[in-house]
Amino acid sequence: MADGDLIGLMIVAPSMAGAGEEFALRIKALCEPHRVPAIAFEQQMPALRSRYNHSPRGIHYMDNAAARWEGVLEVEGPDGPTTIDLAELPGTFPGDERAIGEVAGFSFREPGVFTVRVRDPRTGIVGESNPVVVSAEPPAERLWWGDLHSQTFFSDGLRCPEELYHFARHEAFLDIFAMADHSESLTDRQWEYFVAVTNDAYAPGEFATLVGFEWTNHWPGHRNLYYRGESGPIVRRGERTVEDLQRLYDVAREHGALLIPHHSANVTMGVEWEAGHDPEHERLVEIHSVWGSSERPEAAGNPFPIRTSGGEQEGRHVIDALRLGYRLGFVGGGDIHDGRPGDELHSLQAEPEQYHLLRRQGIMGVWAPELTREGIFDALWDRRCFATWDRRCFATMNVRTPIRFSVCGAFMGQSAACEDERAIHLWAASEVPIVRATIMRNGEDWRTTEPGERIVSWRVEDAASFSSDCYYARIERADGRLVWASPVWVNHV
Repeated sequence: MADGDLIGLMIVAPSMAGAGEEFALRIKALCEPHRVPAIAFEQQMPALRSRYNHSPRGIHYMDNAAARWEGVLEVEGPDGPTTIDLAELPGTFPGDERAIGEVAGFSFREPGVFTVRVRDPRTGIVGESNPVVVSAEPPAERLWWGDLHSQTFFSDGLRCPEELYHFARHEAFLDIFAMADHSESLTDRQWEYFVAVTNDAYAPGEFATLVGFEWTNHWPGHRNLYYRGESGPIVRRGERTVEDLQRLYDVAREHGALLIPHHSANVTMGVEWEAGHDPEHERLVEIHSVWGSSERPEAAGNPFPIRTSGGEQEGRHVIDALRLGYRLGFVGGGDIHDGRPGDELHSLQAEPEQYHLLRRQGIMGVWAPELTREGIFDALWDRRCFATWDRRCFATMNVRTPIRFSVCGAFMGQSAACEDERAIHLWAASEVPIVRATIMRNGEDWRTTEPGERIVSWRVEDAASFSSDCYYARIERADGRLVWASPVWVNHV
């Protein structure tokens, strides 16, 4: 392979570590995305060529990992190996010649916020990892990254469940993944298979999976449902009625499930917020996906509104739900159909034309003490999570930006009672400068700062008030990517 075929290096490091704690870097050498043909004969899974590499929607599976690359990378930043031989990376399945893999033995000696840089001396191409927050002691809580929303070939997507779980873990380098295929496309026996594959892919401490599906009713709006345990019933849409939504809520209550509405602002398949809401189980909202951002209208400053399927509809944005008093934390998700959860390439699809209108997918950050199914579910239940975008297409930046947000001492997703001035603290770190940080109050821009730095620690106070108020934070990076911290709700004592 010629030098010019390498266009970038994807480098992923753990977001949290203790001083002196060893960690592994996950690396993928990038090339220009290209279609991968389908194969009609039996094969071992996973594999690059697959029976499910082309869908009725006109989507082709694409690959962006450089094959047979034999460069030696120079490593800057941490203690540990100073070079990485890409030829020694094992790929992700037997016979895989692509330069993808893990290299262990790295650490940082002192507390602080660091990144890892790798450089190919022959091309000058540099890859930089996400920020690594290093504490003096092993962190009691760590930051995990995931995507809970992917379709399979059983409905209108690409690839089979085994392939999707493998890609999410070993190629997109996610910590958390869940399929949420359209339940209406699955028979009861197929649902049993989906559940079994999800449980087979679960590796406590290494890769957390959740059992879930997408309930696809265009009115009153799509919801994804996730179970805390290893099984649960499948629910399919019925009539376009409030009663059908209530039936979904009844299943969630019976089984302690988590419900997440998505692409809420869309005309065709968005959420009619006033049609119904279960505050106990509908605790999160997918604020960004490949469809775009549903945070607020384009006219109110949304730079990435939904443009396909009729565009956006007034009254269906996330801020509209917050103004109704709904207590929804934020996650980013994929809703991908191209078989690449955590690293989709939807916008490169030639057909159908609507794919040119899509954005890069969202991912979520979850603050949890352990990478287990129960630990992740409980953190999501408590709304200890936030939303951001996937990495930049063709680039090395990962957009895994750690963010902490609190009001009156209450962490994102929580409630606080406060009779004095309301102390607000926002902290975030990025591998590119943060150009703007905004505190939102009751759905409106309230305070803004433009730090122009990679690390932001911003403290501000709001006056004591007898009102009940909702605060959340949004940051904008120099590369145009956004991060949304889940809200904090404050009541007067």
